Amino acid sequence: MIKIKVSLRPLVSKINLPTVLKSTILPGDSIERLFIATQVGEIFYIGNSSLRPFLDIRPRVIKLGVSGGGYDERGLLGLAFHPEFYYNGLFYLHYSVAGTQGPGALPEPFNPNPCDPSTLNQRWINRETQYDHIDTVEEWIVQSNGQPQKRRTLLNLRRPFLNHNGVNSLNFSPETGKLVLTTGDGGSGYDPFNLSQDNLEIAGKIIEIDVGKNTFINNPPVVTRFNELPVTIQEKLTVIAKGVRNIPGISFQKFNKQYIKYVGNVGQDLVESIFSFVQYKPIPVTQLVQASLRNTEPDEEGFINFGWRGWEGAFPTSIIRSCSANPTLDEKTIAYYNEAVNTSVRRLQPLTSYFHKDPRPDRFGGTALTGVQAFMGHGIPALTGSVVFTDLARVEESRPPVRGVLAYTRVRTDGKLNDFSVIETDYNFGSQSAYYVNLGTNLDQTRLYLGVYDSMKVTDFNQGTVFEIVPPTTF
Repeated sequence: MIKIKVSLRPLVSKINLPTVLKSTILPGDSIERLFIATQVGEIFYIGNSSLRPFLDIRPRVIKLGVSGGGYDERGLLGLAFHPEFYYNGLFYLHYSVAGTQGPGALPEPFNPNPCDPSTLNQRWINRETQYDHIDTVEEWIVQSNGQPQKRRTLLNLRRPFLNHNGVNSLNFSPETGKLVLTTGDGGSGYDPFNLSQDNLEIAGKIIEIDVGKNTFINNPPVVTRFNELPVTIQEKLTVIAKGVRNIPGISFQKFNKQYIKYVGNVGQDLVESIFSFVQYKPIPVTQLVQASLRNTEPDEEGFINFGWRGWEGAFPTSIIRSCSANPTLDEKTIAYYNEAVNTSVRRLQPLTSYFHKDPRPDRFGGTALTGVQAFMGHGIPALTGSVVFTDLARVEESRPPVRGVLAYTRVRTDGKLNDFSVIETDYNFGSQSAYYVNLGTNLDQTRLYLGVYDSMKVTDFNQGTVFEIVPPTTF
C-alpha cells in the first residue's frame, strides 16, 4: 500500500462529542452544509464559517456519564437526512431516551469461562425490568417556518447494557432508498446472550426500514425481538446482516453501476475488522417471524453474517484456557468453538483487519474502530476509490497525550483479504490528547471530515474539533 500524507484543517472547535458528521442541503438553501450531531443531543451545521444551531434534544437524551467514570456509549447516536430532504424536510434520529435508566441485564460483569459451559449459555430474562436503557428511532420534519418537529416514532428498542448501541447508526441506502439502522450486539463483552446470531433479536443486526410506508402507530411498543413488533411495523423491516458486535455505520461506494458496502465491526480483544460486500439478499422480518413460528430455518442464501460471537473478524474468538484436571495433558478449550464451527462457512471474510497489538514498525495497535468511509475525491489522488477508517487511539500511546489514527485500504479485484496503510497527518495537537471519534463526508464523497475529542469522558464538555482532511501542506 502507498504511504499517504495529509493535513488536517480545523473547521469548528470547542464542541461536545461529535458523534455524527453528515452533509445535506437545507430546504430553500443552495449550499451543501456539514451537520454535526453531538452525543449529548445537539445538532449544528456550518454556515458562513460559523457554527449554527439546528436542533437541541438534550432534554430528550438520557443523562450521560453517571456511571462508568464519565465514559458512556449512549446518547444521540444516529442522524440521517432523507434522500429527498430538500423537498420533504424529513430526517431521522437515533438516541437513548431520557429517564429510561435501568439496572442492566446482568448483576455483575460477564466473563465467559470455557471450562464452565453455564457461562456460555446465558439467557436474558425479565427483560421488561432487567435492562440498561431504551433507544428510539424517530422521524422528524423541518416545518415551513424552518423549525424541526418530531413527526413519528419508528422503533423503541430496549437495550441490555450501556455499550454497543452503534454510532453513526442511521444512513440511507442509495440502492434501495431505505433507511439503514446498524445496531450493536447489546453490550457488555463477548455478547453474553448471543443476541447477534439469533434471527429474532434486533440487536447485532443491520436493518433496512422502509420509511416510505407511512405507518403511524402512537407510541410503538418497547421491544427487543422482531416478533414483539406489530405486524404493520414488521412489514417495513428487512434484515441485511447479522453477527454484528458493534458498528460505526455503513458506507456505500458506487462502482460500475453497483454499490460496494463497507461495514466496520469493532473487535473484542484481538482485532478490528472492515468488511465489504456488493451482492446480498435481505430477509424480510415477516419471514424471520414466520420461520420461527414454524420452527424452521429461514433461507439464508445471500444473507450477510459477520460471524460474531464465534468469530472476531478472521479469527475464532480467542478465549482459550486449559480445562483439564490432569496437569500432564496439554489440552486447550476455545469457549465458542461450536459457534465458530457453525458459522465458519456462512460468515463473510473481512476486507482487512488490524490488531490491538502489532509489532511491525509500519503498523499500529488499535483500540476501537470509530469510522469507515468510502472516498471518491481527487484532491488526494492516492486515496481515490479507497475506504478510509479511523481508530479511537493507538494502543502503544496509552499514556497521555493519546493520539488516534487514520488508515486506508481498498477492495482487491480478486476479492481476497487486503492489507492497509497508515495515513500520516501533520497536525500538531500539542499536549492535548486527540481521540479520533468519527469520520464523515460530503454528498458526493469527495471530501472527508474527522471528529476529534480531547477526552474519553462525555462529562468533559466542549473539547471537540471537526477537521477537514485535505492534501498535505508541508511535513
